[in-house]
Amino acid sequence: QVQLVESGGGLVQPGGSLRLSCASSRNIFSIYAMGWYRQAPGKQRELVAVIASGGSTNYADSVKGRFTISRDNAKNTVYLHMNSLKPEDTAVYYCNARRVVTTSLEYNSWGQGTQVTVSS
Repeated sequence: QVQLVESGGGLVQPGGSLRLSCASSRNIFSIYAMGWYRQAPGKQRELVAVIASGGSTNYADSVKGRFTISRDNAKNTVYLHMNSLKPEDTAVYYCNARRVVTTSLEYNSWGQGTQVTVSS
């Protein structure tokens, strides 16, 4: 079992920046894909960004060019750098660790979430 702890959320004005952090209890980045998801009130949880075990990254169209996912293997920490924030980025952001072993066996761990509010 992997424990994930997010931090870094808060209130920011439109156009501002925030950096979210996700600390893992274990050194898992070589075998787990790490992702950031978000869930706004009344909406489904959606994928924001993911970094694969090999280091490749993917982003939701809505955040491309504004958000960057990265990781520090020595610190067992994944980051989400968010720039040019918009009110529609307001949501609870969750860190996820996912490992697909076979088509019928998959491991998933979630953090507790951190609130990001973009408002003037």
